[in-house]
Amino acid sequence: MSWWNPADVGFATRTKLADLGRGARMFARLVLLLGASLRRFGLVRDQIHFLGNYSLAIIAVSGLFVGFVLGLQGYYTLQRYGSSEALGLLVALSLVRELGPVVTALLFAGRAGTSLTAEIGLMKAGEQLSAMEMMAVDPVRRILAPRFWAGVITMPLLAAVFSAVGIIGGYLVGVVMIGVDPGSFWSQMQGGVDVWRDVGNGVVKSLVFGITVTFIALLEGFEAHPTPEGVSRATTRTVVVASLSVLGLDFVLTAMMFSI
Repeated sequence: MSWWNPADVGFATRTKLADLGRGARMFARLVLLLGASLRRFGLVRDQIHFLGNYSLAIIAVSGLFVGFVLGLQGYYTLQRYGSSEALGLLVALSLVRELGPVVTALLFAGRAGTSLTAEIGLMKAGEQLSAMEMMAVDPVRRILAPRFWAGVITMPLLAAVFSAVGIIGGYLVGVVMIGVDPGSFWSQMQGGVDVWRDVGNGVVKSLVFGITVTFIALLEGFEAHPTPEGVSRATTRTVVVASLSVLGLDFVLTAMMFSI
């Protein structure tokens, strides 16, 4: 007797393809609802406050400590080659190109993504979404779309805060604590960081990560089983799938941006 059943493989494949189809249709609807969301910008504004303001503390504190570590590790590495004055350039490029968008996206998935999934899942478990449909109110337009576009807007802002606070942390360690020349720290950074190639690519990454994390969180919550166990599993899947997606997309985007 074979250890695998072709019927089971076919059923699993068909189920996954159906899930991908539902996800693609959901994403297309959210994108097409941009105009409707902007016409009722108050809903988007409230979600920007919810997602951004409540994530700001963990983003700022994490950025500060990442800047501390980059300042220490970067100085001791550059000192071997007599290039400690390039510490500012190292810190800035590391944060703007990679650590800012990636770490912010991972923290955003753990803080805001889980909150979105749990909120939508509990609304489904409490039959609030079904009640909205009975009242001829589209839950995708009224609930999901404002949250989706709020996440897309919030993510680049949080990444910018992370990078700015991280640079301040690198300055405090490198200049204030260790004694690197402040003029060299800022001049190397100013001369070596390109606005379009470095900062612009970081903004593009944060936008892509914001779309990815927010969509995964909303889809998992909307497709969750309407039970407490189903909501908890959907929340866990949000963190795992969003984190792996961010890391995979980071490799793809880096290969595309910096290999040209």
